[in-house]
Amino acid sequence: MRLVSVNQLQAGMRLGKKIFNDEGLTLLAEGAELTTPIINRLAKMDIGYIYIEDALTDDVIISGMLQDETRNQALKVIRNQFQDMSGASTITKGFYHLDKKFSKIMDYILDDMSSQVDPMIMLLDMHTADNYLYVHSLNVCLYTLVLGIAHGYSKSDLKVIGLGSLLHDIGKTQIPVKIVQKPGMLNDEEFRHMQAHTEIGYRILKEEPNIPLLAAHCALQHHERIDGSGYPRGLTGPQIHEYAKWLGVADSYDAMTSNRIYKKAMLPHQAVEALYVGSGTLYEQKQLELFRDRVAIYPLGLTVKLSTGESGVVVKIDPSMPHRPVVRVLTGAEGETVTPFEYDLSKALSVVISDVADQSEPVQK
Repeated sequence: MRLVSVNQLQAGMRLGKKIFNDEGLTLLAEGAELTTPIINRLAKMDIGYIYIEDALTDDVIISGMLQDETRNQALKVIRNQFQDMSGASTITKGFYHLDKKFSKIMDYILDDMSSQVDPMIMLLDMHTADNYLYVHSLNVCLYTLVLGIAHGYSKSDLKVIGLGSLLHDIGKTQIPVKIVQKPGMLNDEEFRHMQAHTEIGYRILKEEPNIPLLAAHCALQHHERIDGSGYPRGLTGPQIHEYAKWLGVADSYDAMTSNRIYKKAMLPHQAVEALYVGSGTLYEQKQLELFRDRVAIYPLGLTVKLSTGESGVVVKIDPSMPHRPVVRVLTGAEGETVTPFEYDLSKALSVVISDVADQSEPVQK
């Protein structure tokens, strides 16, 4: 299958991978034929990229980081709890079932991830953007856990950082929806309201008797930056807990690679480049280096252009060299169709990916 922009879709193409709504339920199943009304609907729902079936890459299998049942249950727990808390007039005594529900789902997530060899940060399942908060919370949790596993944290440490990342934005349940979902830049007053979600989240989580205090500090500090430019307290490098630093990288990456009401998603390689602009100022350089080594910057199914002038599709990723994938060449240097062959860029060192395909032009069915 191939990964294409919604702008490139044509009637008659078939969906290669499910699309989910924010409740984790299937919106469109694999194999569904894309009609013009469906394509228009996908565009209106702010879905940026989808996988389509393609005979030349039908051996490319895109597997998720979680089993379907785990993912759906996690989104259900997040949605139900966050909806119950939204609009509450005050948070004083805590929500004393958070620990049971979220601790249990975290065990399921860790079990799924522990079964993978060298888990990587991949483009996750495609969702509608009708409630970004739920999907974002799960994505950031998974990305942070990948980094934590690569860093070598123990299972007990992973559970703490996992809970902190899954619940890092819980304070947004107490921010007016018109601010959280505003389709544009926030004004100064609105931004001050939004910034308060970190301290609100901390106050909620620290009252939970079985939620680790470090998880509450993840909510408090995930927008702090090592040069002191973050919020809410303007902490500098040594003052920010290591968990919150990892979480800050994962949170920023998911925000960049997710379609939002007011902006289009970046592709992973673009987001990694943007993160590196903040190396040593916003983020720790060593953490960014580990992040770069664990993220599939060129996702499976992505059409790329090579330094040879040829174009092809990413068909395999080596976890030890994710920036040097296997590319199946489908188009020659002059734009002509060629008999498919592959470059393993981990071995063909003279060949590099020079660009990704124009995401505004239609692809051939």
